Amino acid sequence: MKSDIAIARSADLKNIEDIRKELQIKENEFWPYGRFKGKVSLRAIKRLENKKDGKLIVVTAITPTKFGEGKTTTSVGLTMGINRIGKRSIVTLREPSLGPVFGVKGGAAGGGYSQVLPMVDINLHFTGDIHAITTAHNLLSAVLDNHIHYSNSKKLDTRKILWQRAMDMNDRSLRNIVVGLGGKGQGYPRENGFIISAASEIMAILTLARDIDDLKERLGNILVGFTRDDEPVYAKDFKVCGAMATVLREAIKPNLVQTIENTPAFVHSGPFANISFGTNSVLSTKLALKLSDYVVTECGFGSDLGFEKYVDMVTRFAGYKIHAVVLVATVRALRHQGGGDGMSSLKKGLPNLGKHIENIKKMGFAPIVAINAFPDDEDEELTVIENYVKENGTEVARSNVFLEGGKGAIGLAEKVTTMADSSDGNFKRIYSLDDPPEVKIEKIARDVYGADGVIFSWDAKRKLKLIKKLGLEKYPVCIAKTPLSFSDNKKKLNVPTGWRLNINNINIATGAGYLIPISGDVMLMPGLPRVPSAEGIDIDNSGHEITGLS
Repeated sequence: MKSDIAIARSADLKNIEDIRKELQIKENEFWPYGRFKGKVSLRAIKRLENKKDGKLIVVTAITPTKFGEGKTTTSVGLTMGINRIGKRSIVTLREPSLGPVFGVKGGAAGGGYSQVLPMVDINLHFTGDIHAITTAHNLLSAVLDNHIHYSNSKKLDTRKILWQRAMDMNDRSLRNIVVGLGGKGQGYPRENGFIISAASEIMAILTLARDIDDLKERLGNILVGFTRDDEPVYAKDFKVCGAMATVLREAIKPNLVQTIENTPAFVHSGPFANISFGTNSVLSTKLALKLSDYVVTECGFGSDLGFEKYVDMVTRFAGYKIHAVVLVATVRALRHQGGGDGMSSLKKGLPNLGKHIENIKKMGFAPIVAINAFPDDEDEELTVIENYVKENGTEVARSNVFLEGGKGAIGLAEKVTTMADSSDGNFKRIYSLDDPPEVKIEKIARDVYGADGVIFSWDAKRKLKLIKKLGLEKYPVCIAKTPLSFSDNKKKLNVPTGWRLNINNINIATGAGYLIPISGDVMLMPGLPRVPSAEGIDIDNSGHEITGLS
């Protein structure tokens, strides 16, 4: 079979202006970025705000392998399948971070005959949104250190500065650094570090912001550190939020592209789900809901991470209803959860799928399991999964979108739209905002992860006291956890029992409006693998033909 990039190159793309016209977006509400991508103005969202919303379909997955299980591929294929059965659908996805593109997973534009295009552009820089986020983040970092260098009139305690620096790359060597070395003229020496841009609070703020005013208010509320008297200091104290919002003026606008079958797609914003909440921007989904009958959106990783956060956090900020949930499963992932290869391992791994089904049902949904079929999957293996799902009283459909595009999702599309049409969009959340933070964490740990309880470190306990002092106890929680296990230990496969969740610290995101409990050894700055994907990417001497990107 052709590579993803070869398939993408052979696609017959429409001019993005044609996609814009099909959606009835006005010419003065749109800015093309070349022939195949463009940005939609916020005035379009304002114009359409009173129009009835379409149905929202959320795609999640079982516990993945480190290579991912085709959740984006399934989402793209499903939206194409819905369009093939004569209904209007738009897919809304996150923007890929360059860290994973050059790391293990590669890009995030789908695969095979189920891609969003132009794939190369989307995976490499795209419209510059993540660069703008990185720049806005580091502008605040630079202003902060500049303030300390010249006067420190706010009496910042340099040992209690929370704001780090950011870059859109996996680089473990930058997790802990010292800045300001080289003498008096080079700044004030202090410990600092880098996080990946997808983990930046500014990424989260941009994803949640309703408009420019909301963006500026959220930027101003970022907690950057504390004074020597333990008083909080915020970004607004440095009078730079207007400049930060100016840097983000284009990045806040949703990006319009198309699928390989020329159906519309919004690809906008990109927080990770293991260290953030893992979905595309609220603005892009709200816009899509006004422009189509069915919006397909994905949330990162499994039901324990992206989906729980979507239900407990994102819907609270955005006000979404959810009309159908698709749970992606693969033979490969279930074999892995069973501890090996072959049919016996597949059968041993099935309880992992069962736990994800259970989680989704706890939140008030009857999921549809989409088995993302790979070319080398055996029919007998796929049948075993189907029978297991049916025995659990759950709908199931095979998805052959990698090889067949939208045609391979017609059966899935029919089941999903039927379910969405019969749903009132209501659901249940795991916790109440009135619960104290430690109770919120405990409920997620027990009800979603299957833990016996939670162990809070001394650092985490101190943060809980600080959270109470700052009056932030009603914030939702966004647990940073490995995606490779229900537990906080990636080596514990399937459905671990007899364990407790370790909370090592709790970060405070007052601009975004939530708390980030840090579990296990999860890092906000990932590292590259021994053999990164970057080693296989190249460009020919024409400067046009790229190989190895997927």
